[in-house]
Amino acid sequence: MTYLIVIILILLSATFSGLTLGFFSLNKDDLQRKAKLGNKKAKKIYSVRKNGNLLLCTLLIGNVAVNSAISIFLGSIASGFTAGLVATALIVVFGEVVPQASFSRYALTLGAKFVWLVRIFIFVLFPICWPMAWILNKILGEEMATIYSKKELSKMIEQHASSNESSIDSDEKRIMKGALSFSEKTVKNIMTPKEKIVMLKHDKKLNERNIAQISNYGHSRIPVYETSKDNIIGLLYVKDLLPYKHEDLDKKTVGEMSRQNVITTHLEETLDDLLNDFKESHNHLFIVINKAKKVSGIVTIEDVIEEILGTEIIDEYDVKK
Repeated sequence: MTYLIVIILILLSATFSGLTLGFFSLNKDDLQRKAKLGNKKAKKIYSVRKNGNLLLCTLLIGNVAVNSAISIFLGSIASGFTAGLVATALIVVFGEVVPQASFSRYALTLGAKFVWLVRIFIFVLFPICWPMAWILNKILGEEMATIYSKKELSKMIEQHASSNESSIDSDEKRIMKGALSFSEKTVKNIMTPKEKIVMLKHDKKLNERNIAQISNYGHSRIPVYETSKDNIIGLLYVKDLLPYKHEDLDKKTVGEMSRQNVITTHLEETLDDLLNDFKESHNHLFIVINKAKKVSGIVTIEDVIEEILGTEIIDEYDVKK
């Protein structure tokens, strides 16, 4: 009978030890998110894991009590030294190492299966554990929420994408990483520099030859300047030329057909602020100026989207000649 009791106590020790490591290797916030997303195992575990200090006191007190009982029962059937040696070996191997190795690897699955037993332990030990948990809550407070940095989230996305069990594919990985990092970049990183921009002088005639040239540029919007390329006065929208016949446009200049909606931005503006500016202005192209108020280049909403998507979009300023 004594041996049977010792075996039962070792099993209880293994259960307490494994559950302690298993439950507390699972982040409470992660469990809550998974539970809200419909994960039944996470929902079961979260019901007891959310009261962290009460759960911890229950499992630790139960484990200590069971291990003490093992030593006492072994002491009744063997000498002191032998009992201590056997108790230590049994507790370490079968009460600690084996269960902790198992629960650490399959914490979610095994934890969900033993929730009913944990509820019994909590109920039985509640008079002892609740006051201790209450004191810990007052002294230490509730568990701190786990907040990840952008670099940590980016690394987690990479790990998920490289796992066969993850539903994240390479495109989603690229987009999520781009969304996490684009606000750290500035206009200077993505703009089209001044020397690569096609510009038109305001007094250029819109005859048939010039219109054909403008069409061949492959741009939908073209900056229009007056005295110098640092004095941009408008944007020519190529689509605005479509309703007109060639003979009607012969009488007009680029300046007359351009829209006077030039919006400027500076080199150091971050891309998240730039994206908000694009949305508020309902404009897709900004002129980039430096501290000397000189034109440094242009930036489009497509340039920002490329940073988020992590891939190039062939727009009007990416056309290769």
